[in-house]
Amino acid sequence: MSGEGATGGGHRFAVGETIIAAGVLALAAVVLWQTFEIPVSPLYAKVGPTVMPLITAAGLGLLGVLLLIEALRGGWQPDEEKEHAPDNAALAWVAGGLILNVLLISSLGFTISSVILFVCVARGFGSKSILRDAGIGAAFALVAYFGFAQTLGINIGSGLVESAIERMLGLGSV
Repeated sequence: MSGEGATGGGHRFAVGETIIAAGVLALAAVVLWQTFEIPVSPLYAKVGPTVMPLITAAGLGLLGVLLLIEALRGGWQPDEEKEHAPDNAALAWVAGGLILNVLLISSLGFTISSVILFVCVARGFGSKSILRDAGIGAAFALVAYFGFAQTLGINIGSGLVESAIERMLGLGSV
């Protein structure tokens, strides 16, 4: 995760950590840019819809600067962790689950795509019990879906499972 180039003071330049810091700084810049795109009514004196996004952008910016300073000092990863290669198979399971979730949520619905994501992430962390993981993922996904759909009135991806449960319980679809 760390680079080969040396910097002043005997510290090694940490490439991976610098990339993470740059990513956090870029995210702060995007949040700040998008915050200034929010229309603000003149009715708001000081506290309006941009206050929390501005605080978030400032926090991300501060975090990015602190991460960059740490990366330029040699990184935050201990030396013994730098010696171990990343588990590419685990990373592939997690990344594959995220990609499948994005690709399947509109066609299969939130619950099924979230169960697939949960099973893939659990497998990436070493679980081999697919049915147990699917059951846990389904419980979390259904609570999240109905929390958004019924409590907040926000449709986050109704599919076959959600529609069937709504019909069975006599709930109105969002």
